[in-house]
Amino acid sequence: MTRILFITSTRIGDAVLSSGLLDHLARTYPDARVTVACGPLAAPLFPHAPGVDEVIVMSKRAGGGHWIDLWRRTVTRRWDIVIDLRASATSWFLLAGKRHVKRKASGASAPVHKVEEAASVIGLSPPPAPTVWSSEAARAKAETLLGGEGAVLAIAPAAAAPFKEWPRERFAALAAHLTGPDGALAGARIAVFGGPGDEAAAREAVAGLDPDRVIDLTGKLAIDDAAACLEKASLFVGNDSGLMHLSAAAGTPTLGLFGPTDERLYGPWGRQARAIRAGGPADERERARLRFASESLMGDLELEPVIAAAESLIEEHVKR
Repeated sequence: MTRILFITSTRIGDAVLSSGLLDHLARTYPDARVTVACGPLAAPLFPHAPGVDEVIVMSKRAGGGHWIDLWRRTVTRRWDIVIDLRASATSWFLLAGKRHVKRKASGASAPVHKVEEAASVIGLSPPPAPTVWSSEAARAKAETLLGGEGAVLAIAPAAAAPFKEWPRERFAALAAHLTGPDGALAGARIAVFGGPGDEAAAREAVAGLDPDRVIDLTGKLAIDDAAACLEKASLFVGNDSGLMHLSAAAGTPTLGLFGPTDERLYGPWGRQARAIRAGGPADERERARLRFASESLMGDLELEPVIAAAESLIEEHVKR
């Protein structure tokens, strides 16, 4: 038996991007018993992953108390492998046969996609693609919600911060174009994804569309439910968000919309994934300042190039 401690992100998107590395470990060590340590938002991604028998939820505490809690819960075991994607000090104070700790990035280094960054922690190249693991219950729920004949266009008009959100009325115009009588997904149902609090964005993103073809899943799905539903979609279009990464990891043709964040680091990963951006190159060093922006910074991304990119993905990857 191989005991593995896998320390990953608190954010859903970053945790999804590390999932390929976890899947690689499970395949490499079929006898593994894996403990995953991550934040509460990301925790639902991992219970059904192969080899995982424990998920430690790290709820942030003042003064780094969550790291002390993790140490207390793991220090009494001997780990065959510790993989720390958070570059924490905690992993250095554990008994481990092998220890792989992410190095903190240099400010002058060239952009490296987060999937490649995760794989590089153990010197793995090419990097394994992200994946998702859904329960049987989640797949059954997805079949109830989105099963049946015909295509499904999935959209996610919200994001973790307003500055990353493409104007909502453009989502409505995109959906109308793609699912209209002459569209590339003519007659498709439109499934709207989002978390609690994204209801207003969802309503605006489908304003004027045929309500009989709209399936509003906003705030109604757990993470593994969302992953199973996204697997049934013909195409996903959404902002830079955890849902975008979840869609790409599920193998759904995915179009990610970017502007103030850098697709070279955070673009959707996979053969069926594309990113399209507004404006010039993004500078991730600006993220700390931009997070206070209360309005969208995606206005430069016009509707027409997004339609063209979506139609190209449909032409290449969607069976009709």
